[in-house]
Amino acid sequence: MRAFRKVTGLVAPLNKNNVDTDQIIPKQFLKSVERKGLKAGLFYGWRFTPDGREVADFVLNLPQYQGASILVTGANFGCGSSREHAVWALDDFGFRAIIAPSFADIFRTNCFKNGLLPVVLDPQTVHRIMERALSGSGYRLTVDLEDQTVTDKEGLEARFDIEPFQKRRLLEGLDDIGLTLVYSAQIEAYERLHPVPFFMEEQTN
Repeated sequence: MRAFRKVTGLVAPLNKNNVDTDQIIPKQFLKSVERKGLKAGLFYGWRFTPDGREVADFVLNLPQYQGASILVTGANFGCGSSREHAVWALDDFGFRAIIAPSFADIFRTNCFKNGLLPVVLDPQTVHRIMERALSGSGYRLTVDLEDQTVTDKEGLEARFDIEPFQKRRLLEGLDDIGLTLVYSAQIEAYERLHPVPFFMEEQTN
């Protein structure tokens, strides 16, 4: 997965609490096991009418938010079912970081596993960021994982907490497979010391 160190980008405001994973990526898009192409289904029920036309005033359809790489939203983002497709869709759409007062636990874990940084800030700071993003003036933020800060050019500087393990995996771009391969030398050494018995080799061939 892509490593995350520092991102400076346009902020898109989704001013809603309790956005669940079915709203992020509806169930009809869960047939795919590929991580690419899911951006078409992101917030589908909000971005499009039942007959497939764009909803003109939905935030991600507005021209001033095209190309946003940071999403600011309300509390308990990513609640509901544990579908990993929700994170895949956000990533495929181009988001690298999501800022909210709180996240659903499983969704937050899925973010770390896929290179998307969930940033928890206090409600007052999130409200300030939301207001500036809603102005539609091209508001941008810098999210620095190494320093654990969120800053803008208007004097905002907020620190966020992150577990050292999750910070490391994002900085080094380690998904679950990558974390295992870090120990490949030890795994190979163990296998040399514990060869597969002959009768088991026969069964596996």
